[in-house]
Amino acid sequence: MSETPVILYLAAQLPKRSETFVSSEILALRALGRRVLVATVHPPERSLGSPLLEALADEAIPVYGLGVARNLSLAVAEGLGHPLNTFHNGWKIVRDLFGTSERKGATSLKVAWQWIAGIALARRLRAKKVTHIHAHMAHVPSTIALVAARQLHIPFSFTGHAADLFRDRSLLEAKLKSAVFVACISHWHRGFFSKIASNSSTHYPLIRCGVDTSLFTASKRPSSKQRILAIGRLVPKKGFDLLLNACAVLRRKGYPIDAVIGGDGPEYEHLLSLRSKLGLEKEVVFPGALSHAQVRTELSEAAVFALPCRVDPKGDQDGIPVALMEAMSAGVPCISGDLPPIRELILHNQTGLLVPPGNIEALQLALEKLLLDEPLRLKLAANARELIETEFSAATNIPRLLTQFDRSFAI
Repeated sequence: MSETPVILYLAAQLPKRSETFVSSEILALRALGRRVLVATVHPPERSLGSPLLEALADEAIPVYGLGVARNLSLAVAEGLGHPLNTFHNGWKIVRDLFGTSERKGATSLKVAWQWIAGIALARRLRAKKVTHIHAHMAHVPSTIALVAARQLHIPFSFTGHAADLFRDRSLLEAKLKSAVFVACISHWHRGFFSKIASNSSTHYPLIRCGVDTSLFTASKRPSSKQRILAIGRLVPKKGFDLLLNACAVLRRKGYPIDAVIGGDGPEYEHLLSLRSKLGLEKEVVFPGALSHAQVRTELSEAAVFALPCRVDPKGDQDGIPVALMEAMSAGVPCISGDLPPIRELILHNQTGLLVPPGNIEALQLALEKLLLDEPLRLKLAANARELIETEFSAATNIPRLLTQFDRSFAI
């Protein structure tokens, strides 16, 4: 091991607008003096409104973006330089692929390409003296990270979130057993992992995707403000169609509607069509993808934040959305779908309101309740901010993460 530990962070796309929690984690570790390199499976997202994120994109080590020919040539060079190790690495990934029922998102062809990419990445990392690889997302990034770490004989860890565990799960059992630790963003995630591969709680430490509370001011909002805000990827599991329908019901009951749904994604055209069908073109605005600065501005104008999460037809669901944590940090009372991980963040009638997933009537009633009851809004907002500061802040969770990395370096 090198004198100064070097951590490599690997994600599917780094930086990425909808996953700024990964970039924030990296920047927080660097601020504490840790050496952290970054790698990205797909080319990074640009123009995110932050020089720091642009700098991360500039320095990110490309994986798939390097191209097929270059990855193949690097993998061959690594195989020739370390033939026995590469052979054992290949045997292990074959064992992982065919020795488990956890193959939901894995095919032999996909895993073979991810193995090649991992071997090629290891070739480039040798000169960088990397001592630990941590991946965000339990599917493709973690497969590549696992292969590269095995090739370099260094520890590997990962953080699992949502679609990577439900819709796109791949070789999860093997990764859970091979990782030196698996960061759990909720107690629910720890239980989920334990059912697949039983391990101690120290192997599954609770490490939330913490938010930087210093970026948000939880100020009292005038009772005249009635804006409903929602921010997230425009995908079915977020339930934005439910929100549009709930707004339509509120308008029929005589409430003036002022709503903003920020974000982009595959549901954009469908949601615009639904807005038109419901006659809400003037009442509901879709501003598209928002920078982090724009998110903070929108939160300052909102009376209520709504993210009616649900399980989509493919089985995908949210973990603990960072958008909810940011809204709570900004003092905006929140409504969300009653899913197990979210219950750790939103305690019904204490730090927010929960509604049965998919229930438009319950969502409409919750919106109506908050818009009419200012004392309730203030109570929920104050309790929510306190919970974020004590349990879901970066200040609380980065030290938890550092403890795990330090244990890894001591091995």
